[in-house]
Formats: sequence, C-alpha cells, structure tokens
Amino acid sequence: MKFVHTNIIARDWKKLSQFYQTVFDCKPVGFQRDLSGEWLEQLTGLKNAHLTGEHLALPGYDGIEPTLEIFSYDGMIRENEAPLNHTGIRHIAFEVEDVDAVLEKALQEGGEQVGEKVTKEYPNNRCATFLYIRDIEGNIIELQTWKASSPANS
Repeated sequence: MKFVHTNIIARDWKKLSQFYQTVFDCKPVGFQRDLSGEWLEQLTGLKNAHLTGEHLALPGYDGIEPTLEIFSYDGMIRENEAPLNHTGIRHIAFEVEDVDAVLEKALQEGGEQVGEKVTKEYPNNRCATFLYIRDIEGNIIELQTWKASSPANS
C-alpha cells in the first residue's frame, strides 16, 4: 500500500497550479487532464461530469508520486472558506528551509497569512517553526521548519 495523491478542486486550476509551482517548486507530471464520460459520471455521481487539471510532483521526492492533483469541474459549488477547526481535511503541510521566505513568496503570488508564526521546542533538542497560510483559493497550507535547538534553549 502507498499514498498516491491529494486532490484540490480549484475555481481556476491553471492559476492554482501556477501558485504551487512558483511558491513550492512543484512540477507538472505527465499530461493535463480533460476528463468526461459515463465512467466519470459513475465514479463521481455527478451528471455530465467534466473536469480538467493536472498533477504536480511534490518537492522532496525523487519519483513522480506522491502528487498534488489540481482539477476544476465545469459546474462547481462554491462555499465560503472553512476555518482551521472545521471538520474534514483542513490543510496540507510543507517542510521548508525558511518560513519567512516562503511566506513572502506566497504573499507576492496572492496568498495570505492565517495566524502568527510560532516556534516550539521539542524533546531531543529539536525546535520547530510553524505558520499557516492560505493559497490563492483559500486552501490552508502549513509551513514548518525543523532545526536543532540552540544550547541556550535546551
């Protein structure tokens, strides 16, 4: 068994895909999808289902999996952004070298900061910095950096 992908349904899959390519260095994998037909209607339970999009290889992996699958349906239901404490899948996370640098890049690309950046000490002389942001369509992303604690913090 293995984890394969996470799907995001986007208002504009091309713009959202470009955001993840620019901010997180994700790379398109394979070909762009343009899917429809009876098989998709049966799978989704949606009449006249039609979706387009692509898969992005996630940074830090040598292969083509796992991926971030970004699709748009022709007919979509648009709801308000859910807060972090809403039930269901709430965020994806990226470990980054520099939380502030990635935040700045995300802001330049139209993302937004959700809360405050925090640093937390962990056992075994580990220290993590965390920050939540939203992508250009409101999806929540956790940025995290892990480092050895400084002797003064031990």
